[in-house]
Amino acid sequence: MKNILYPLKFEPIYQYRLWGGRKLENLLSKPLPNDEPIGEAWILSDRKDHASKVTEGPLQDYTITQLMKDYPDELMGKLMGRFDRFPLLLKFLDCKEVLSVQVHPSDDQKKYIPDGDTGKTEAWVVLETEKDSLIYAGLTPGTNEQNLREAVQSNKVDEHLHSFIPKKGDGVFIHSGTVHTLQGAVVFEVQENSDVTFRLYDWDRTDAKTGKRRDLQVDEALACIDFNQVNIEPVIPVNKGDKTERLFDNEHFILWRIKSDSSFTVGCINEPRILVCIEGNGKLHHEGNYFSMNKGDVMLLPASVGLCSFHPVNEITLLEIAIPDKKMPATNPQ
Repeated sequence: MKNILYPLKFEPIYQYRLWGGRKLENLLSKPLPNDEPIGEAWILSDRKDHASKVTEGPLQDYTITQLMKDYPDELMGKLMGRFDRFPLLLKFLDCKEVLSVQVHPSDDQKKYIPDGDTGKTEAWVVLETEKDSLIYAGLTPGTNEQNLREAVQSNKVDEHLHSFIPKKGDGVFIHSGTVHTLQGAVVFEVQENSDVTFRLYDWDRTDAKTGKRRDLQVDEALACIDFNQVNIEPVIPVNKGDKTERLFDNEHFILWRIKSDSSFTVGCINEPRILVCIEGNGKLHHEGNYFSMNKGDVMLLPASVGLCSFHPVNEITLLEIAIPDKKMPATNPQ
């Protein structure tokens, strides 16, 4: 029987954020709405409020939610039954201004996670930087709940945050429980499919859209912080050949970065894979058909698609993401 599923492309979902800018219009082909700051483009999302839609082919306008329900075996392969919804959420972020200082709970902190949601471990790949680019990741040694709570009250939280100046291409792993924020950068983000964020501090600013300060969740944030997560630096890529390096490898996702101007193989037999094009363009070949990928595109390769050949038009930088099929330590082992 002919496979119903094929390589699937999705339409980005734009999100207003007071810290956002307009740079995502240089990355994605879909026009940005209005003139307001757009901080996020959700490029693959299986959320009730924001479900990604297929843009091409016989399944056009199907949501990822419908695909998970109607074609679980073809989509997920040997991972079928492990997840009620697609387990990863993928985004591009345009952080023109600094985000709130925030933390996400871990999967086992059920008290702080709404029913049906999960904790949130995430990772960034830096795509663009500015003169004022800064990533805050982890605390400074010696920070504890008491002195951090006092710092919130005295507007001195940044004194307890480890920071570094990012450069294009950096990979940054943010384990759940890690205090973090960033500014002056465009990044790709892969994360658990969760929208649980606790704001510890928001730089004492007002949202121009509402005229009010955004709510903080100081008690919840402090309860979810892993105070052992200090001095987080960019990961050291692991070379997997002359074209490929692995940036992240943990219990929630594995991510490889492929740079090539000649053909290479992507996908996996009986497992889904996700491709994200961050530079250049090319075509994926599957069952006699070619599927184009341009900068900013995301493509889901259902498990039933298996291995495919990818043919760059020029030098391309492609991210390939896998969902691990077994539990691993969530420490991004290199």
